[in-house]
Amino acid sequence: MDLFDTGSSSIVDETTHEPKISILGLIVETAVQLHKDGHRVIIVSSGAIAVGLQRMDMKKKPKRLPPIQALAAIGQCRLMKVYDDLFGLLRQPIAQILLTRNDIADRTQYQNAQNTFAELLSMGVIPIVNENDTIAVSEIRFGDNDTLSAITAAMVQADYLFLMTDVDCLYDKNPRAHPDAIPIEVVEDVSTLEADVSSTGSSLGTGGMATKLIAARLATSAGVTTVIARSSNPGNIADVVRYCQSLKKIPLQDPSSQPLTPADDDPLSKSTSSLQPDGLVEPPLHTRFLPDPEPIRDRSFWLLHGLAAHGTIYIDEGAHRALVSKAGLLPVGIVDVEGHFAQQEAVRLVVVAAGHSTTSTPSNSLATKTPASTDAKLPIEVGRALVNYSAVEIARIKGLQSTQIEAVLGYAHSDYVAPRDNVSLVKYGREKGNRPATPSGTSIMPRTASVEEVVGARYPGTLADFA
Repeated sequence: MDLFDTGSSSIVDETTHEPKISILGLIVETAVQLHKDGHRVIIVSSGAIAVGLQRMDMKKKPKRLPPIQALAAIGQCRLMKVYDDLFGLLRQPIAQILLTRNDIADRTQYQNAQNTFAELLSMGVIPIVNENDTIAVSEIRFGDNDTLSAITAAMVQADYLFLMTDVDCLYDKNPRAHPDAIPIEVVEDVSTLEADVSSTGSSLGTGGMATKLIAARLATSAGVTTVIARSSNPGNIADVVRYCQSLKKIPLQDPSSQPLTPADDDPLSKSTSSLQPDGLVEPPLHTRFLPDPEPIRDRSFWLLHGLAAHGTIYIDEGAHRALVSKAGLLPVGIVDVEGHFAQQEAVRLVVVAAGHSTTSTPSNSLATKTPASTDAKLPIEVGRALVNYSAVEIARIKGLQSTQIEAVLGYAHSDYVAPRDNVSLVKYGREKGNRPATPSGTSIMPRTASVEEVVGARYPGTLADFA
């Protein structure tokens, strides 16, 4: 299954707000050709607000939310008409799916969305997905379509996710300012990647290169091969897919068996060349993020990315070790609770070292630390959980044995604050795969930075690495 994401600036002129019919036509042709080749295709497409601006002869995107939502309502139907007309020329049926975070926060609705996608694809239909900007507010927004496309790719267990942008691939430096910038063609571990992320998106969109890196971490953690490619040539998608499929048929040489050269000391050289087999025709320039060999699936993914955390439970290191060992969360291991949440709502799980304050902001850098490490000076967020008790109840029973719950509360719903089936934990290091962040902020770090730095600067207080 192939899923590709087109941003507003890719399909709508930034100045005139006119749809780029030539690009849209190529997207449609590529999607139909992939469909004919036996692939199931989903398109995530922005552009509703931009098309609404053109329809209403407005030059600039408003700053207030109500007119933006109105423009989205105006533009979405016109955008879908353009898609339907173009796909209709090739006799390809399409469908519209509009989502917000609320639509996947409920487990039943999440599964209904999965079933709808599955049924449409089985009928030979190409779904076109967009965020429902008409009703979305900041609390229920995905934030950008890169995140939406990554969550959709994981939801449908896609094989490939294409993030289309205005450059061919990632570079170690800004290629516009540095002609000697080196393309980064293959990324094995997103958490160790250092690339230029100074592209902050257009005036029409909400994304940029930073959001694509984070979307790549999210999608690869779910086992989805993720590709960054140039949006002005959508036909490259089919070439990259064919190339990737050819790679699966050719055994790769073990880099450790090759004699070392000076270039072997360069991490960039390793990431771009060690996975390149002989005998294949070079594909179009792109950056390919390799999927996690141990992906998170379904319920674990939903717990981590489908739900907004309503509060925080601080636990000791012993409780964390018990959770890692597949035991549930007992009140005896809880140090403190923060926020206002009810039963069966999602919360963050944060490990606190003995004697450490719970008022510090949880660390975002999880790739190089574990809660038990001696240098973990700050609380570290280690997962998410659906709880059996409210914040008020947990505050009363924290630190107690489960046998004491009824004596304190007058009742006992469960011995566990959260059973293990309702807990998803972080895993550390590349050997366990890439761990993404669930974006919720808006600022972007405008310089060369590691993914950890981007996540920490743009999305403070969120998980940097998920299991």
